[in-house]
Amino acid sequence: MKKKSKKTLIALSAAAAAALIYAVSVNAAVVITTGGSIVGTDAAESFGADCILVLGAGLRPDGSPSDMLEDRLRTAVTLYEAGAAPCILMSGDHSRKDYDEVGAMMKFAAELGVPEEALVPDYAGFSTYESIYRARDIFSAKKVIIVTQKYHLHRALYIAGRLGVGAVGVSADLRGYRGQLMREAREVLARNKDFIWTLIQPEPTYLGEKLPLRTENAE
Repeated sequence: MKKKSKKTLIALSAAAAAALIYAVSVNAAVVITTGGSIVGTDAAESFGADCILVLGAGLRPDGSPSDMLEDRLRTAVTLYEAGAAPCILMSGDHSRKDYDEVGAMMKFAAELGVPEEALVPDYAGFSTYESIYRARDIFSAKKVIIVTQKYHLHRALYIAGRLGVGAVGVSADLRGYRGQLMREAREVLARNKDFIWTLIQPEPTYLGEKLPLRTENAE
């Protein structure tokens, strides 16, 4: 009985070690293969993007953008004002009536001076994978500038590449953020999840009808 327990323990330890090696390897592959696509403002301006894609990052209790989301929006507006793309695609969560991430994003950008016709809402960006999938299939974006914090850019750019979307990323790290170590740890798991997701490529929870990326006034 003891020999059987020892063999089981060895087998479980070996499986756990293999899983850990796999997770670390996938994480490293995602980071290494996307690092060259994280660029500065000048390179983003010359990329010829269809839009600047801002990924949601939560709201404060009062409904205003969180620190991380505010920095993503400020970075996107700077790129828009520099002529990097003709519009900003705001992709976030509006799955509940009392939680309108995209509405808050649109309002913040408008207050910074971006004209309404250059702001495109995507209310069903429930995950990074879904945001990029929808940018391609719903908004017909072929080339995008993704704006988020650097730790998140690697995964977003990897997903874009696997989905056939041309993309560069611009970091929105304008300050330090509380809880970043925990966020980095969760990101390792998220990268592994989306590594598999991009192999399967399931449709998003909600697709809906195709929408124009830009209005006539924004073209």
